[in-house]
Amino acid sequence: MIISRTPLRASFCGGGTDIDSFSYNESGGGMVVSAAVKNYIHVTVNRRFDDKIRVSYSKLELVDNFEDLEHDLVREAMRITGIISGVEITTIADIPSKGTGLGSSSSVTVGLLNALHTFAGHNVSAKKLAEEACIIELDILKQPIGRQDQYAAAYGGINSISFSSKGNVVSPLDVSEEIIDRIQDEFSLVFTGISRSASKILGESPTNYDDKIDRLRKIRLQANKSMKMLEIGDLKSLGMLLSEAWNQKRGISSSVSNDELDLLYSQIIELGASGAKLLGAGGGVFFIVHGNSEFRDIMKVALPSNKIIPLILDFEGSTIIYNSYS
Repeated sequence: MIISRTPLRASFCGGGTDIDSFSYNESGGGMVVSAAVKNYIHVTVNRRFDDKIRVSYSKLELVDNFEDLEHDLVREAMRITGIISGVEITTIADIPSKGTGLGSSSSVTVGLLNALHTFAGHNVSAKKLAEEACIIELDILKQPIGRQDQYAAAYGGINSISFSSKGNVVSPLDVSEEIIDRIQDEFSLVFTGISRSASKILGESPTNYDDKIDRLRKIRLQANKSMKMLEIGDLKSLGMLLSEAWNQKRGISSSVSNDELDLLYSQIIELGASGAKLLGAGGGVFFIVHGNSEFRDIMKVALPSNKIIPLILDFEGSTIIYNSYS
């Protein structure tokens, strides 16, 4: 048996500028500043006695031909790695694995590729895992998503990730251990209980295209600011910048937020947060929130129906944690 472990991610600033229609046409490209988090997707791959393919996730599939799989990410990962028969594949998520705003679909893709490549005897780099995940999700399946999630999942850590027609570059931020401890102490994820498809939101046509591009340019500049704030440890200013980013994002599409999400955001700010924004394309499951070291406990008392978890960072990226065939 082989088990891969792949982190989810939390994006601080820059989300939306990693979409090809923006990053390929802007002179400066796109950029996202994000962190991989210790909430994982685990993928297991085990050899079967026969040549059938069994895939277990929220449903169970048993097929003779991998082309018949309904799970399109599994099907295409098998195609790319050449493992097309005689395996059992299971995906397990630490938290809800669809529409979270934490890049879960891309983490599944990266984790599948890592486990299947290892099963095939291939030793692949984080760069290759991210590139192949982008091929599957964007080129083959035509998902209207960006490229940040695949790189964050494959590499791990706190990074600025640049996107352009010339390629994508992952640059780890120079963040001290003391600042890392503060990030984990002061930032939280707040569960909203609402799930929307990122692909659906990103695939919507904007009512005002010029306004959308102007907002994305401002979001791109916010990514530059957030990188500097993280490196010097100005986390309160970063929290305030999250709210600025949220206001820009809310203007891009009416589907990004709704009355329920707006109310929860207002409650979080009124409790004393320096800032917050919904993660992902919008309409998603988690807010990222900044407050002082006691603020997480304040939220847990005031928002008992919303699960609140600390933002704990992952620095390993997609990893094989068990390989009985080696």
